[in-house]
Amino acid sequence: MNSLRGVRVLDLTRMLAGPYGTMLLADLGAEVLKIERPVVGDDIRAVGPHFLHGESVYFLSVNRGKRSVALDLARPEGRALLRRLAARCDVVVENFRAGVAERLGCDAATLMADNPRLIVCGITAFGRTGPDRDLPAFDLTLQARGGMMGLTGEPDGEPVRCGVPMGDLGGGLFSALAVSAALYERERTGVGRFIDLSLLDCQVGLLTYAAGNWLMAGDDMGRQGSGHAHAVPYQRFATRDGHLVVAVFTDAFWPGFCRALGCPGWASDPRFATNAARRERMTELQSLIGQRLSEEGTAHWLSRLYGEGVPAGPVQRVSEVCADPQVLSRGMVATMEHPTAGTVRTAGDPLRAGEPDREGFLAAPVLGADTDAVLGGLLGLAPAEIMDLRASGVVG
Repeated sequence: MNSLRGVRVLDLTRMLAGPYGTMLLADLGAEVLKIERPVVGDDIRAVGPHFLHGESVYFLSVNRGKRSVALDLARPEGRALLRRLAARCDVVVENFRAGVAERLGCDAATLMADNPRLIVCGITAFGRTGPDRDLPAFDLTLQARGGMMGLTGEPDGEPVRCGVPMGDLGGGLFSALAVSAALYERERTGVGRFIDLSLLDCQVGLLTYAAGNWLMAGDDMGRQGSGHAHAVPYQRFATRDGHLVVAVFTDAFWPGFCRALGCPGWASDPRFATNAARRERMTELQSLIGQRLSEEGTAHWLSRLYGEGVPAGPVQRVSEVCADPQVLSRGMVATMEHPTAGTVRTAGDPLRAGEPDREGFLAAPVLGADTDAVLGGLLGLAPAEIMDLRASGVVG
């Protein structure tokens, strides 16, 4: 899917939320120019624990498909070059702390005055308004304050964070969605817009029915573990050799589930025949199901459950996911070559998955790999000019 081919994005983001969002735009075909500090680059280039020939695995995982331009925005010459680049782009995405973009002269008002068709997406922890707009935050603090941790963990345990950083990844997803919508809007209006994206807002938006339960029914949901607040059984169970989940979300799946477990009498047992009854006797039923599932291995039970059309699945580690035949058949493990790291493998792009003619990916760039090409090709700088800028430390 190359729906954004021909769109040029100036990526001023670093760490995770912004880079993930701009990687999604690159996956959709956009040309993404990643602006980085000379010598050190994006902070995430130094984040471990794993490196491939000096390249951070973390960085490689969220920056594929981009071009790297090393530019010192602390220098007036660097800021001037940035404004010239922005004038030739369709989109700017930044995640500076409050006030930094204005200080650097790359705030939305300044850049859109030069280029009225420009779309600027500014990602911050709390947005540009509100009493906490100037506070710092990272993924963990956003998950905590945004309610995600309050819903995650065992009912009798402590709140825990999600296994992946949804405070950042959710913001990246929303940023790519907002930019894509703004590009479509610009086709009709001819003008750009500023997108004020708050990572906390994104977390609150993801609460969906959990927020609705409180706002409309006064039900302040707590931690459910692997279970569900309303459907039973809808949770993780141990088997003889691992774990699986079953998702009997409606009564339609209950008879098949009972047959799969070799307990067909449960389907008509008045204690369990309806979801309401199962909720009333949830502890008793969980014990019975747990005992039965522990008698055989995961593969045995999944075969029986799938045979009855019951939604179920194994609880897999990341290593197992990356070897899953279904995942591999859809191209969701992407392989690409990197000039210094060698062969790079990352999670694929779900928007391209299943396309028979899907194109390959470009690996994340080496720091400053495209500085000369971009400054020369896009801004028309002569090689001697670029050499002088490099000698003075303005570019890398």
